[in-house]
Amino acid sequence: MLEKSFGLLFFLKQTKNQNDDLKFIYLKITVDGKSVELSTKRKCEQARWNSQTGRATGTKEATKELNYYLDTLEQMIYQAKRSLNDSDKLVTAQAIKDVLNGVAEKPRMILDVFKHHNEQMKALEGIDFAKGTIGRYAISMQHTNDFIKWMYKVDDKPIKELDHEFITQYAFWLKTVRKCNHNSTMKYLANFKKVVLICVKNKWLPGDPFANFKLTKKTVEKVALTEAELKRVIEKEFATERLGLVRDIFVFSCYTGLAYADVKNLKRSDIKTGIDKKEWIFINRQKTNSASHLPLLAQARKILARYKDHTSVKTQTLRYLF
Repeated sequence: MLEKSFGLLFFLKQTKNQNDDLKFIYLKITVDGKSVELSTKRKCEQARWNSQTGRATGTKEATKELNYYLDTLEQMIYQAKRSLNDSDKLVTAQAIKDVLNGVAEKPRMILDVFKHHNEQMKALEGIDFAKGTIGRYAISMQHTNDFIKWMYKVDDKPIKELDHEFITQYAFWLKTVRKCNHNSTMKYLANFKKVVLICVKNKWLPGDPFANFKLTKKTVEKVALTEAELKRVIEKEFATERLGLVRDIFVFSCYTGLAYADVKNLKRSDIKTGIDKKEWIFINRQKTNSASHLPLLAQARKILARYKDHTSVKTQTLRYLF
């Protein structure tokens, strides 16, 4: 990233407890108005220093050697600046100083970025993301963590080491070690790809390791229950109240078309009289946040009536309705 302004200045600096005429030569690096100083570890007499040129004056060999050293240091500054630009890193005075001092930039790690991504999703729970979505990304991060330990025998890996082999081996691990089917594997990899693309967009990665990897799912034929099968479920007697509740939630979903997450959040106030003078369900779907108006069929109404006065603590799953 190119800087707007850049400046270098060599100057003499009086240090504490220094009484002689020799003063240390310091270098000030300024980028976009922000400066840092560093010592050249060289000294010069005040009378022999030219503040305009930032160099010592005179023809003695020692003076020539000092100026040559300062020239070399200046070239090193420009080289450090070019290396930051070439690697698409932010050029700051501190960044240049760090390069000169050999301070290595802490590499960004895969799981650190994944964790930060998930924390941001958690902060937006109920605003941009549903609780279930956040949970799926938490599971994806755990899978990524387990794969890295299994494959590379380390706790984390630098983002820059992400490549096509990492992705293909991750897919292999999900299918063989984790025993995921093909479509589940693709879902976990799609979650991971979202985090990887954050790295690509921030230029922490030079390219997308998913570029030559196809996240294609296999078509799965879903077989619906027949009317006879649904009737058997409705008429089934269970020994425990919990299983009976699970059955009723399932049947209620069948007769309303609502997902479990929508049934869980359903309130009695969501059931209103429609223009046909019959009861309807008026809700916003959790997944799409879109309004839905659904007729309350007889079987669903029968289930509601069964739980009209139900107060058991075992039914907190449907805390507003059942």
